[in-house]
Amino acid sequence: MAAQVKGADMSTMLEYKGYLGSVEFSAEDEVLHGRLEFIRDLISYEGKDAKGIKAAFQEAVDDYLALCEAEGRKADVR
Repeated sequence: MAAQVKGADMSTMLEYKGYLGSVEFSAEDEVLHGRLEFIRDLISYEGKDAKGIKAAFQEAVDDYLALCEAEGRKADVR
């Protein structure tokens, strides 16, 4: 049996419309979460499974782009 490390996290990156987002698993909270990387604004998202985190990430990107357009400002890009 493999030993468990308390609080151990796994991570990876997602890509959508030229934006990268982190994916981390919190063993303590049993949730996937992440944020858009390489932009000045703090945009985060979370999901219960792989499909959920991917959908939440894509929704976060779309919402971020819509917000920037509504505010008349240029969205950060990497």
